[in-house]
Amino acid sequence: MKKDIILNVENISKQYRLGQVGTGTISHDLNRWWHRIRGKENPYLKVGETNDRSTKGNSEYVWALKDINFEVQRGDVLAIIGKNGAGKSTLLKILSKVTAPTTGSIKSRGRIASLLEVGTGFNGEMTGRENIFLNGAILGMTKKEITSKLEEIIEFSGCERYIDTPVKRYSSGMTVRLAFAVAAFLEPEILVVDEVLAVGDAEFQKKAIGKMQDISRGEGRTVLFVSHNMAAVKNLCTTGIVLENGKIKFAGTCEESVNFYLENVHELGSISIQDRQDKKGNQKLMVKDILIQNLTGTRVGEVHSGEGYNILFQYEKFKEIDPKKFTIVVQFYNESDELVTTIATDELGTKFSEIKDFGYIKINIPRIQFREGKYSLKYMISEKLAFNTPHEIIETLTDAYILNVIRGDYWSSGILNRPKGFIQESSINIV
Repeated sequence: MKKDIILNVENISKQYRLGQVGTGTISHDLNRWWHRIRGKENPYLKVGETNDRSTKGNSEYVWALKDINFEVQRGDVLAIIGKNGAGKSTLLKILSKVTAPTTGSIKSRGRIASLLEVGTGFNGEMTGRENIFLNGAILGMTKKEITSKLEEIIEFSGCERYIDTPVKRYSSGMTVRLAFAVAAFLEPEILVVDEVLAVGDAEFQKKAIGKMQDISRGEGRTVLFVSHNMAAVKNLCTTGIVLENGKIKFAGTCEESVNFYLENVHELGSISIQDRQDKKGNQKLMVKDILIQNLTGTRVGEVHSGEGYNILFQYEKFKEIDPKKFTIVVQFYNESDELVTTIATDELGTKFSEIKDFGYIKINIPRIQFREGKYSLKYMISEKLAFNTPHEIIETLTDAYILNVIRGDYWSSGILNRPKGFIQESSINIV
């Protein structure tokens, strides 16, 4: 059977220059021009390092994408999977013609509609209704075509009450709803959807995924979908590619791609916490190590369901921190990158009297309620005045530690608890 290829990506690479934009660029531009008029290759294509955000580099150039090749057939729903910084959004921006590739070419058949970031392509001063017509025109639709779909778009977005209000007064969720409705209902041949659906509520996410299924299965159109929600990816996609440091590490069916990603996502190598380059915050304080101890004070590499442990964050303080505002939030994600539980000092009502220059932040967990599996730890340390005020982030890091949980006899019943999920404290009686 002949393939119906709607999108063909050949040798796509994207190079960025690090540091302050403009520093030394005139000399670089002259060098490029001199090579070009002599019929020679761009000299800066030969330099640059892989885009590994967690390590330090020596080059001022970095390859956000390198030698990307894939084909998409009409009606496919392609999942583009990878950790933060893998190059997913850069690839979508190139496919959507928001930015140009450094090398390579893209051949597509038909219109591409993109939903990349909240409010992209929207004019805040214009009403929702006016923005529908503006976005439709950008997608190459006639006024007649847009008018014929207008009521469906407004109804699906759920923004009827505010449709004649300037978009700058919309919440981020409302903006996403309207943007998705425009992109989906104006019938592009290829729909490109980034992580933005995570902004919407659960009801809208379910509605949006249902619409994308209708687009691909019912109408035979093509969807490129980026998400960290592996459950949504499995539910929607047919094929997948896994990106790592700007390169394709795996391509196959959706199931195969998700399994490959989940098996490899937690392999952080030997990079210590203090050397990780993907930390964010004002760095008044730095976490230098994370370790787990059992309740006798012995450091352990894995934990058992039902037993008690301490999580210790070794830190060094560099600037003064108000102890009354000091807040720690620790989140655990399962192997499908789904949030399992959160521990937060503001919720616990924990108060601090002093933040020493060196020390440990100790979190005591009397009984681990996780079932068997690997859990990724994300932390955020901040200054926060009250529960409902914003965080001033001191340091935050995703995939900071992998907690390996072994089955245990949580209920002391002589039976090991089943794998996967969270153990709910409960009792069962006949009454």
